[in-house]
Amino acid sequence: MRRYWSRALLVLILMISVLIAAGRGAMPIAPLQVIAILLAKTGIHLPVSYTEGMADVLVQIRLPRVCLGGLIGAGLAIAGASLQGLFRNPLADPVLIGISSGASLSAVIVIVLFSSPASTGAGLLSGYYLLNIASFCGACLSSILVFRLSRVGGKTMVATLLLAGLAMNALCNALTGLVTYTANNEQLRSVTFWLMGSLGGASWNTVWSILPFICLPVLLLPQSDKALNVYSLGEAEAMHAGVDIRWLKARIIILTTLSVGAAVAVSGVIGFIGLIVPHILRALSGSDHRSLLPDSALFGAALLILADLVSRTIIAPAELPIGIVTAIIGAPLFILLLYKQKKIINMQAA
Repeated sequence: MRRYWSRALLVLILMISVLIAAGRGAMPIAPLQVIAILLAKTGIHLPVSYTEGMADVLVQIRLPRVCLGGLIGAGLAIAGASLQGLFRNPLADPVLIGISSGASLSAVIVIVLFSSPASTGAGLLSGYYLLNIASFCGACLSSILVFRLSRVGGKTMVATLLLAGLAMNALCNALTGLVTYTANNEQLRSVTFWLMGSLGGASWNTVWSILPFICLPVLLLPQSDKALNVYSLGEAEAMHAGVDIRWLKARIIILTTLSVGAAVAVSGVIGFIGLIVPHILRALSGSDHRSLLPDSALFGAALLILADLVSRTIIAPAELPIGIVTAIIGAPLFILLLYKQKKIINMQAA
C-alpha cells in the first residue's frame, strides 16, 4: 500500500512540474490557463481567458520542451536504476560506466561527418533517427566492453567495473576530442554546446523521433523487477530461483543503451539523473525494484523538467546548459546522501 501512495505522490509532483515549467518564461502563463489551453485542444472549454499568443507559445514552444525533458529524464533515471540493480552497485550509472561517452562519441562522429543530420529530417535513416541509431550502437558497444572487462571468474567485480568505466570514458572522450578537432567552426559550436547538454532544440519532431526509443525501455524494464530483486541476492541464488541470468543481463543492457542512446542523441550528455534519482528513492521508499523502477521514471521526468526550467530562466534571456544544472544540483545531493549513509554505518558499527 505504501508504494501506491508514494507513486501517487510522484505522479502529482510530475503534474505540478509540468504545469509550472509550461507556464514560466518570457510570456507568463498561469497554471489554470495552461490547463484551459490543453483542454481546449480536446474540445473542452473552461471559463478561463487567454490569448492566442499564449496558446501558440505553450503548444509550439514550451510543451514540446517539457515533454522532451520528461521523456529523457524518465529514460535516464530508469536506466540508472536498472544498471545499479544489474551490477548490484549503487555507483553504476550510464555516465560513470561509459555508456553515455560511447553514445556521445558516435553522435559527434555523425554530427561532424554529416553536418548535423538532426537538421535535415529527411527519411527514416536521416535526421534524429540516424543520430539515435548511431548513439545506440556506440552506447551498446561501450556497455558490452565494460561489462566484459568487469567479469572475473564468472562474477562482476565492482572495482574492475569502475576502472573499466573510467578507461572507457577516457578513451571515448579522447576520440571525441579528436573528431571535434577536425570540425569546422559551425560544427564546433554545435558539438560544444551539445556535449554540455541542452533541450534547446526541442520540437514536436524531436519528441516523436525519440518517443519509441524511450517508451519501450520505460515500459519493459519494470517487467524485470522481480528478477532483479532475486538477482540482488547473488547470481547463484538467482539461478537456483529459476532466473535466466543471461537473458536478464541482455535485456537490461539492450534496453538501457537504447534509452541512453536516444537521450544523448537529442540532448547531449546529461549527468547525475541516472545516479541520484535511484539513491533518493531508495532512501525514501526502499530498494524493492517493483516500486524503484517505475518510481525512478516518474521522479526522473519531474526532476529533469524542473532542471530545464532553471536552465532556461536563471540567466534569461540566455540559457544555461542543462548538464551544468544537473551537475550543480546532483553532486551536492549525492555527497549528502553518502555522508548520511556513512553516519548510519558508523552508528551500526558502534
